[in-house]
Amino acid sequence: MYYTKKEPPRQLTDQTNNGKTIKVRDHFFTWSNFISFTRIFISLPIIYLHYHNNFEISWVIIVLFIYGFGSDYLDGYIARKTDRVSELGKILDPIADKITAFILFVYAVYIGLIPLWFLVVEVLRDLLILGGSIFILRTYDRVPMSVTSGKVSVNALALYWASAFFFPEAAAVHSFLMGMSLALMGYSFFDYLHRFRLIRLGHHFQ
Repeated sequence: MYYTKKEPPRQLTDQTNNGKTIKVRDHFFTWSNFISFTRIFISLPIIYLHYHNNFEISWVIIVLFIYGFGSDYLDGYIARKTDRVSELGKILDPIADKITAFILFVYAVYIGLIPLWFLVVEVLRDLLILGGSIFILRTYDRVPMSVTSGKVSVNALALYWASAFFFPEAAAVHSFLMGMSLALMGYSFFDYLHRFRLIRLGHHFQ
């Protein structure tokens, strides 16, 4: 049985997200959504400060990066603890991750810290996942929550970017983190593909 746009349930046992039941609400203004939204805007100040400071790392850049990395955990934690997981939050959190990562990786490619082909692979993967999410949204009138492997993949990408950006001479570390990021991106892509298949087969999702 497939979901249709007429189906009302919001609290379901999610068989595609670690089997946990989470009450999804329709709140718009929440602290978790605010944190996710602000994460989108950390990339441009980092780039501006770095480029106009002769590629030197300042404490402001470090603080902004720590906020961006930490907020990826903080928004979800607050949403669950305050019981305010929202449909908007399920969309805003991964979009904030992808926009921030895209801008920072484009800059890293521009200044020669990360190869272009890696950025192409990352963007193609994200576009395919985004396409699946849009299809689910148009078909079922809501989007599923991010899978755990997807969040792990984002963290690996952040570590790879940070190693290249803050420690440009550590070539061996870059190679290791690049390989780990590629492996996790591939694994999470097939995890999303599997979840997409389960949804199409009629499994409940949140």
